[in-house]
Amino acid sequence: MNQTSNRSAGLHQGVVYALLAAALFGASTPFAKSLLDHVEPVVLAGLLYMGSGLGLLMLYLARRFARSGDAEAGLTRKDLPWLGGAIAAGGVAGPVLLMLGLASTPASSASLLLNMEGVLTSMLAWFVFKENFDRRIFIGMLLIVLAGVLLSWDQAAARGLPLGALAIIGACLCWGIDNNLTRKVSASDAVQIACVKGLVAGSVNLVIAFTLGASLPAASTAITAGLIGFCGYGLSLVMFVLALRHLGTARTGAYFSAAPFVGAALSLLMLGEQPALMFWLAAALMAAGIWLHLTESHEHEHEHEPLGHNHTHSHDAHHQHNHEFEWDGSEPHTHPHHHAPLKHSHKHYPDIHHQHKH
Repeated sequence: MNQTSNRSAGLHQGVVYALLAAALFGASTPFAKSLLDHVEPVVLAGLLYMGSGLGLLMLYLARRFARSGDAEAGLTRKDLPWLGGAIAAGGVAGPVLLMLGLASTPASSASLLLNMEGVLTSMLAWFVFKENFDRRIFIGMLLIVLAGVLLSWDQAAARGLPLGALAIIGACLCWGIDNNLTRKVSASDAVQIACVKGLVAGSVNLVIAFTLGASLPAASTAITAGLIGFCGYGLSLVMFVLALRHLGTARTGAYFSAAPFVGAALSLLMLGEQPALMFWLAAALMAAGIWLHLTESHEHEHEHEPLGHNHTHSHDAHHQHNHEFEWDGSEPHTHPHHHAPLKHSHKHYPDIHHQHKH
């Protein structure tokens, strides 16, 4: 495969990872909503993340036992502050706010409101972490924001102050912070990252719940919540971290905006909800915003500065380095490596190798 094909495959792979993450997370929303009649919101948040962490721990151990050859690059000490901040924002505050919001918000509307995660993720990436964007991407995000406003306004007319909607938007802000901080460690093992986040976040949420006097639900409900968490939080986060490597934070967040449509469709099928006209108008606006992102093309001459890091890679145009060990030619592989200065032009996203200014 030539270098152009390798680059194109990497971009497409990132899109697939992001859409898989979206589908898994989106599907978890109506399933989690269905459990709120049997378990308190904070307890459910803890069980979802604990299920994620325990499931991924078993996957991680099984992979280490069975793997032959190079493993993913593990987390290092310098990754811990970024990961700790991500866990606090996205693993503790985010799910609690989501569960509180779901308790008073129709699941179909809640699912679409979750599109705000992509918007807030992108805003933080652009204006705080200085990731590049253009007019097309910005207009797409404006459409998604407008859709979220319409949903909140619809709730306000029906119920007064939309506290449930505000709680869900607050959860999205927490996850936006989480996503941008996770981007800093996305070159490391995605399963290990998601496992640690799940175990820590699950433990903290359960401790908070028990401190407030809550109790565990029936075993069948706890197991169901754990399975939902493993798929909708654990495997979804693994896919999301892998997408971050290829697409950057804002673009991954944009593709991830497909998640609420999965959740909304399942909500309508599972829970028999009858959405109003405002719901469909919001859905159309969000679909248009996502389409603008999906059809983006970004290509120009750019320069790579010297860079040293460790991640799984193949020897494409960005990885033309020598090895300080005997190499049998197998790819992909993992080892610390150095990138020499390079100037070229090709289609790209702001992935872990394209952090240049425009």
